[in-house]
Amino acid sequence: MCLASCGSSPDVAGDGGKGGKGKGKGKNAGGAGPVPVEIADAVLKSVPVDITVVGNVEAYSVVTVRAQTGGMLNEVRFAEGDYVKKGDLLFVIDPKPLEGQMNSARANIQKSTALLKQAQAQLARDTASANYTRDQAERYQKGVAEGVFAKEQGEQLKSAAAAQMQVLEADRASISSAEAQISADQSAINNLNIQLGYTTVKATQDGRTGNILQKAGNIVTANTTDLATIYQVEPIYVSFAVPEARLADIKRYSEASKLVVTARAQDGSGSIETGELTFIDNTVDTSTGTIKLKGTFPNKQHRLWPGQFVNVGLRLTTRNNAVVVPNQAVQTGQDGTYVYVVGEDRAVSVRAVKTGPRIDQDMVIDEGLKGGETVVTEGQLRLQPGSKVQVRGQQTGEGRPRSSP
Repeated sequence: MCLASCGSSPDVAGDGGKGGKGKGKGKNAGGAGPVPVEIADAVLKSVPVDITVVGNVEAYSVVTVRAQTGGMLNEVRFAEGDYVKKGDLLFVIDPKPLEGQMNSARANIQKSTALLKQAQAQLARDTASANYTRDQAERYQKGVAEGVFAKEQGEQLKSAAAAQMQVLEADRASISSAEAQISADQSAINNLNIQLGYTTVKATQDGRTGNILQKAGNIVTANTTDLATIYQVEPIYVSFAVPEARLADIKRYSEASKLVVTARAQDGSGSIETGELTFIDNTVDTSTGTIKLKGTFPNKQHRLWPGQFVNVGLRLTTRNNAVVVPNQAVQTGQDGTYVYVVGEDRAVSVRAVKTGPRIDQDMVIDEGLKGGETVVTEGQLRLQPGSKVQVRGQQTGEGRPRSSP
């Protein structure tokens, strides 16, 4: 392993640092003074395992308010950017033309009702007449059979009774027609009631309004004219993409429990908002090698804004008793990463390590170091395996170096 700033290569010990003996002894082991350094102890911590990316805030839902009936826009009952509740009145469209049609429809149904009553009365009158004609025809038929009446008279009354029955059928048809007309008139009234209801345009969800697209006085067209847009911001989504290599970990940890997602403005201002992972896309974007995720945030204080870019942290798990050292203690050479470990005799040895995630100013060490061991955090450029060290600000000969605060 070769330090980038020196010509000699420390003998990196893969077996815990024993390779620091023999030819690994540095120049100051032969009489030069100890090298001034700063040190720190490797500590055991509970370390969160996070994925940090940039995400984008999305409205939970977006509703376009559109006119469902035509006419003049009489009133706008809110200001642009207002927060509205479901059912709040937003717009009023002139109802007078529809009210005129409603009056006409009500007159029509009254007329149809009168015609129905007339047809029912006609049926009752013709029914009575038909019953009389039928009874008379039956009596004459008996008289003809007994020879009291002429056969021609009996046939005439029989024909009259049959004709009267046809009149009854016509009366019943008139009643059916009147009833159908009443139904049509009632349907027209019901439709006009619906149309009149559309003249008051109400919010269909809670949310924040955008621009008012039509001002009072404009003519709007049914199912064509957009009036405003409402963005639901409570709750709200934050969408972000992570490398597909992390998908297996995300799936494994999300199956065990809900994963916590945090979001904060890119400039670091404001507080950290906390939500949970609620969506994993069903396909990987082959053009970027990433998969889209979404976190849902309560957003009670409305700090997250649709379209805003934020720094997103997805917490997969927390590693307990992880070995952590300051970032500057870890060096990189030809054979990988290593640290200088300070022994009891104030001599340093080179220890190959396998690093884990970086947590703020610290680095997790997965392999090669134990909690409590002392590492050099500053002054590595003058060190070689076996070099004696002196902690800056500490007197020589005080025994094992103390950790820097």
